[in-house]
Amino acid sequence: MADRPSRSTFHERMDEMVSVLRDEMISGKRQVGEFLPSERALGKQFRISNKSVRDALGILQSEGLIEKIPKVGSRVASLPDDKAIRVRFAYHNELVHECDISHLITMFHKEHPHIRVQPMPLMDFTEFMDSDLFDVFSVNHIGFQQIVKEGLTDRLETQQPRENVYPYLFKSFLYEGELKVQPFTFSPVILCYNKAHFAEKNVLEPDSSWSWDDLIRAAAQLEIPNERFGFYTYLQAINRWPTLLLQSGLAFPKPGDRSYVERLGTWVEALRICRDLIRQQSMKTIFDREEDTEELFLQGRASMIMTTYFRLNELKKAPFEYDIAPLPYSHNSKTQLITIGLGLMAGSKQKEASKAFIDFLLSYTSQQTIRSRTLSIPALKTAAEWNGKDSVHRPSRFPMHREIVPTFGLISELNMNERMISSLLKEAKYYWSGLYSDDALQDRLEAWIEDQLEEQRQQQLAAAE
Repeated sequence: MADRPSRSTFHERMDEMVSVLRDEMISGKRQVGEFLPSERALGKQFRISNKSVRDALGILQSEGLIEKIPKVGSRVASLPDDKAIRVRFAYHNELVHECDISHLITMFHKEHPHIRVQPMPLMDFTEFMDSDLFDVFSVNHIGFQQIVKEGLTDRLETQQPRENVYPYLFKSFLYEGELKVQPFTFSPVILCYNKAHFAEKNVLEPDSSWSWDDLIRAAAQLEIPNERFGFYTYLQAINRWPTLLLQSGLAFPKPGDRSYVERLGTWVEALRICRDLIRQQSMKTIFDREEDTEELFLQGRASMIMTTYFRLNELKKAPFEYDIAPLPYSHNSKTQLITIGLGLMAGSKQKEASKAFIDFLLSYTSQQTIRSRTLSIPALKTAAEWNGKDSVHRPSRFPMHREIVPTFGLISELNMNERMISSLLKEAKYYWSGLYSDDALQDRLEAWIEDQLEEQRQQQLAAAE
């Protein structure tokens, strides 16, 4: 005679029914107003008695997830706001206009009335990762590298790569072969220019053949003293000047590797180009904010700027026609790839609801909304290459990002963390200010590299002890 299921088995099956139905309602698989299967069908599905089904439904009713309609059945209920499950979402302020995140959250609330997203604009969240302050967060590639450096990757839930996301984006958020953050949106660093200024001065518009010397020559022709710059960018930003280092092809060396000395001249050349760009702007650090770049361009005070698709959102109301082009090249044509992703805290107490929120933001509906309402590029390829009616004006060469993928490079390819890049910037500033010659700069760079390598050795010794 076959063994009959024990009382504990029935309890486990009843708990499974409650858990499955709860997750389906929280994740939006079962919508508000939708009727659940009959008690008999649920009993058959979960292999429990009608009484156990009624007990399980009673639990869901007590949680406010369902309501019982006499002689009809049980349907998914709309929770009052004070009983809704709350997902705390930490993000950088710029996501508001770069991805229209407020609109996406409103869309999510309509689709998932049981969940309320609590926005938490945070500039630097790494210091809060040991707490339970948030459930979901947005982070760029540089921020993720900081998480790795500080040994905080175990705080993140491992995620599975999504289908139809541009595959080259996953590299931004991998740690030991595991995806720790889902790519959400991205941009290469690009050139943006005022078409009327080029026509006015009879200068050919930029294309992929331009070197930095070509840009400097064109900028000199486009410049009008006391009226506009030929070219402007806030070069000191971490997602601007290191792009020239990427183009040099030289990364920070590994311990014991002295071959870099012979190639160090490529870094000197990269920093020389930066210096020439600064000098072309004929100014000191009067404009000292990254956002000054788009403001000057919008006012017609700069003919060309170094920017990103994210920052193009500041140009939605430009009163003139502008377009974009690939960044000029030096040793190679690399440009820095900036990727923003969505992370899930492993210790979140609302993990299923948090997963539902991430799933929604990476859905075609949300990603296509980013594509149609902003000038940012969604990570989902089918949404990024959508060809419908736009709600914002965009430059004619907007799809250019698809053609320059081979030039994309991550700042991590320089083999330097954010602290090292900031330290190197200090040395570069002396050179840009005219306090170092080219030869002196090369000597300083070699000394700087040796200092960094020695610091790394000391840190490794301390860790070994």
